[in-house]
Amino acid sequence: MSGDPSADDRVRIIVIGGGTAGWMTAAGLVGLLPAACTVHLVESEEIGIVGVGEATLPHLRAYLERLGIDEAEFMAATDATYKLGIEFRDFGRIGDRYIHPFGTYGRPLADIGFHHYWLRRHAEGAPVLPIGAYSAGVAAAEARRFERPGTDPDDPTTSFGYAYQFDATRFAPFLRRWAEARGARRTEGRVVAVERDAGDGAVRAVTQADGTRIEGDLFIDCSGFRSLLLGQELAEPWEDWSHWLPCDRAVAVPSASPDAPTEPFTRATATLAGWRWRIPLRHRVGNGHVYASAFCDDERAAELLLAGLDGPALAEPRFLKFRAGRRRRSFVGNVVAVGLASGFLEPLESTSIYLVQAAITALVEHFPDAHVADIDRDGFNAAIDAEYDRIRDFLILHYHATTRDDSPFWNHVRTMTVPDTLAEKMELWRATAQVAHYRHGLFLEPSWVAVYLGQGVVPHGWDPRADRPEGAGLDRALSGLSRAIADRVARMPTHDAALAAIAAGARA
Repeated sequence: MSGDPSADDRVRIIVIGGGTAGWMTAAGLVGLLPAACTVHLVESEEIGIVGVGEATLPHLRAYLERLGIDEAEFMAATDATYKLGIEFRDFGRIGDRYIHPFGTYGRPLADIGFHHYWLRRHAEGAPVLPIGAYSAGVAAAEARRFERPGTDPDDPTTSFGYAYQFDATRFAPFLRRWAEARGARRTEGRVVAVERDAGDGAVRAVTQADGTRIEGDLFIDCSGFRSLLLGQELAEPWEDWSHWLPCDRAVAVPSASPDAPTEPFTRATATLAGWRWRIPLRHRVGNGHVYASAFCDDERAAELLLAGLDGPALAEPRFLKFRAGRRRRSFVGNVVAVGLASGFLEPLESTSIYLVQAAITALVEHFPDAHVADIDRDGFNAAIDAEYDRIRDFLILHYHATTRDDSPFWNHVRTMTVPDTLAEKMELWRATAQVAHYRHGLFLEPSWVAVYLGQGVVPHGWDPRADRPEGAGLDRALSGLSRAIADRVARMPTHDAALAAIAAGARA
């Protein structure tokens, strides 16, 4: 969209549905494009929200910063804790444990990734530490310590990222207050009818149960799994990925926080037919069990969840149903689906909020005028398809890269045929220790390295240029790096002290 439109020329955006997706979208648009659009959100308090995704990725920090939202205010409003990564237990085999950090391992040498040198010395029998010892993010998480990363990307003792763990039920109300203060309008009520143009089929208006008619130029479907506009009204086909990601149920329950230091990471523990999450907040712990109903019934899933709590349950278990996949297109006509209305990938790597954010970013980059052009739709769809497809492959890797044969579920995911795109990535890794590169998207080289090595997928070779340094000198460099990281982490405040400091800042 070009030029500086007047208020009368602004695109009228109607957001259908609230919750995290709806209010992130509304806040993003009024915050980033106030001169280009008006935002009217329609939601019904009769319709509940999923509201169990409490762990995020570092990209949320960029969203908050871009909107000018104060971190201390946000954390106080949502009872947030810091998150340095995700700990995985029992995925590669029972007894395994590793942390997927938000940051790098070591630093490149002569443009060769650190993990190539580590693999070489590990294969040669040198006394190298586990690769996590060369990540400041892993070391800080293990020590339950936290400080904001440094600004020098070449300093491996401070080059890490962080995200948040927060109360999802408080996030949407926080964003609603922020967005309404900047011009977003909200109407309460359930949508019961959709009016479309007789010629091009575009959505022109929605009607609520009380007869209220709301017109718009661009409609954002944030109606969750119902996918009211894109799925139900426009009948956009669904691509089912449950043959690769068979988990289709979740049961969630909050529990009291244990009398122990608050962990700056989310935990995922594999079970006989899925995995359990543990997300520590300031006032409680979020827990859940994601499982495949073909291999585990609801009663057994709840039993496994409750047996793994480290504090008393604070509510009755809540069950959810879903299926992995996405709509063939997320932008059709003048309807854009965001969040669950577009697709769903289970929360194994905390990607749900990221996918909402990615859709907002793509919409801003391909923002149309009142008459949507194919180039806007095509650009948006290409960006979102790439995000979903790459995250899908990364999630499948967690299940497929295993030696577990202790249950029908693990036998299935271990032996299943994976997408060609993932099979090619794994073949490249096994042969050369190379990670397939792409310019845009989530989960770059360090993330793939973390899961490959954490789950026992050790390559046969590495970049031959990593053979050039003399072994003893390389060992001294590795030892010096691990000591420098350990020393830096030892000087960090504890995670609980860091939380207390930012809470004090919010009160001030």
